Amino acid sequence: MLTQLFITMHEMLDKLIECYKQTGKMEQQEALEQLSVITSMNDTIIEEWFRLEEKLAIFNELKQESEPVLENNCYNGILPKQSSTSLPNDELLDMNELLNQGQGYFKLFMFKHAAELFEQVIEQAPDCNLARLFLAMTYMHIQEWFEAQRHFQLIVALTDHPKWQALGWNALGCIQAITLNMEQAEAYFLKAHNADPNFHEPISNLEACRKRGGHLSLYFGSARLSCL
Repeated sequence: MLTQLFITMHEMLDKLIECYKQTGKMEQQEALEQLSVITSMNDTIIEEWFRLEEKLAIFNELKQESEPVLENNCYNGILPKQSSTSLPNDELLDMNELLNQGQGYFKLFMFKHAAELFEQVIEQAPDCNLARLFLAMTYMHIQEWFEAQRHFQLIVALTDHPKWQALGWNALGCIQAITLNMEQAEAYFLKAHNADPNFHEPISNLEACRKRGGHLSLYFGSARLSCL
């Protein structure tokens, strides 16, 4: 996975370097946001690498002191034997890995790759609302409005989590606003605000709909989702 991550980061940086001088201010701002994400990930990797090195050094010292004991323990039943219940656990680990990879692609703005992974999780675990939430938001970014709406409608119907409810209603409001159904959009934005008053995007979107002057600027809530 690390190899693929670094390949992806290199590809992203190559594209940013190539396109930065040839784009307008809005595209440059988006490029800077992507650069900020890559820089943050790079800093985190370096920090975690140093922490890992420290722990490896500690473990190697312990290994040298107690290696004969470890050899006996490893072959005398310390590790659990395989059982019929191990398969669901393995599948759960696989789904968590897919979800983590999808979130990584999402944060790198590689939404089509992210969608493929989130779809795999949903196929295996239809009740995984977190994966469905990321999948729905991914569809928003690739402008698959019908699919996004379908998943967000399921989320607001199935979850009791206030923050997820707010994200769902806000996104549904954005979809209605994009299709120029402003009355329904405003109703959804109010539902989002009522679900989580600390989530400010619905009020901003509500004000944008009521002004209706020129370009309509909407906030999907991706920044909040990336923090989950």
